[in-house]
Amino acid sequence: MEKNKGELIKVCFAASSGGHFEQLLMLKPLMEKYNSFIVTERTKYNVVTDIPSYYVMQINRKEFLFVFKMFINFLKSIYIIVKEKPDAIICTGVLAMISLCIIGKIGKSKLIYIESFAKVSSATESGKFLYRFADRFYVQWEELLEKYPKAVYIGKIY
Repeated sequence: MEKNKGELIKVCFAASSGGHFEQLLMLKPLMEKYNSFIVTERTKYNVVTDIPSYYVMQINRKEFLFVFKMFINFLKSIYIIVKEKPDAIICTGVLAMISLCIIGKIGKSKLIYIESFAKVSSATESGKFLYRFADRFYVQWEELLEKYPKAVYIGKIY
């Protein structure tokens, strides 16, 4: 897809580390097709990819520094969105990516959310929150269409 003649759209691929990031890497053919970059959490988990990457803080909503880390990620997300100006954000979750998705929407990015493969019959907290903002919302299990009636079932990306 092109924005202007010869100019590829810019796509942000966003996911927390671990399994969510592994799911996101299943979309590597799309990453290579567009002008792409990745946003993920800074952890001991090594991100090995040739796609340019940004890092935000890993967040656990039950930890003492939750609000502080959310604020830091909010500021980092503003920086990333202003600098990169993505046309679309493709996100597989979770909490650390919420600021990025919301700021991207404010900045006129399209938001595409893919609910976790691990969630067969229940929704993630991030999915429940971002469902209302997503331009496209995909589920990998048909059972989740009950939780997300406007979602699109795409099958497993794993």
